[in-house]
Order: sequence, then structure tokens, then C-alpha cells
Amino acid sequence: MRQGQRRRELPTSNTEGPKKIKPTRLGDYLEVMSKAIFQAGMSWKVVENKWPGIQDTFHGFDAASVAGFSDRDIDTLAGDKRVIRNRRKLEAISGNARQMLELEAEHGSFAAYLRSHADFEATVKDLRKRFKFLGDTGAYFFLYVVGEEVPDHAMWSRSRGIDPETMRPA
Repeated sequence: MRQGQRRRELPTSNTEGPKKIKPTRLGDYLEVMSKAIFQAGMSWKVVENKWPGIQDTFHGFDAASVAGFSDRDIDTLAGDKRVIRNRRKLEAISGNARQMLELEAEHGSFAAYLRSHADFEATVKDLRKRFKFLGDTGAYFFLYVVGEEVPDHAMWSRSRGIDPETMRPA
């Protein structure tokens, strides 16, 4: 996919769940992971309302560009009202972009890295170890949206003591 082209969204069978995509570039993975990170502790509505500004300030989630953010770039983002101005999350996203680039180089593609684990739980464990601000729910969301195999949401939620309807502790 050429610079500036967007990945294709795939329809989902559950109209209430997030839309799945077919990633065509590393930036697609970075964008989905970043959305999960910004969402942590925030309303989905706030994140969705700010998303166009976030996409703009993160250069369309070009992984190399985001990985190269300097402290000065982070300072600028932290003062920009178009984004969610949590400095720790902003720094994490830049660091996560660097990690994605390293894993892509090591495995040949980021998809190959994701599929290099024995199962879903092993993938989540490694994602949480390597990427900042990515918890269980964020990892599930990330893997689901980028089209990786995930367990049934209701069963997964219950296995973690979460009510699948409210996404709050059961």
C-alpha cells in the first residue's frame, strides 16, 4: 500500500462491536493499538471525537515518523487540543512505534510476529510485555480489530471476571 492510502475496513457480524480492518501497512497496526491506548480509562466517545485530530497530529500513523518523535514533538502534542494530552500515553505510542519497527524487521512483517506465538494467551502476554499502556482488554481489542484470531468475547470476558454486557467487574 502506498503512503497516504488507507487500509480497508472489513464488515463484522456483530454490528455493535468494533469494525475489523485488513492491515496493509505497519501504520494500520500502530493506529489500532494507539486507539486502544488512548481509550484506556476514557470514554469511547471522547476518543472517537478526537480521532481525526489525532490521526493528523500522528502523521496518519506512519510508524517511522511516530517512532522518530523527539521530546520536543511530544511537548508539542501534549499542548495540542486536538489530541488526548496524556504525556505518558503520547510517549508510549512513540515507543510502541519503535518496538513495532523492530519486530517487523526481526520477523519480516508485524503479522508474522503476531502469529509467531503458540496461542492467543501467549500473544497477549508478549504484547503486554513489549508494548506500553496495553492491558488485557486493549490487547483483545487490538487483535480483534486487526483480524487476528481471538476467543469469543463473552467467554473471554467471563474468564477475566468481567461482565461482557457492561465490561465492568462481574
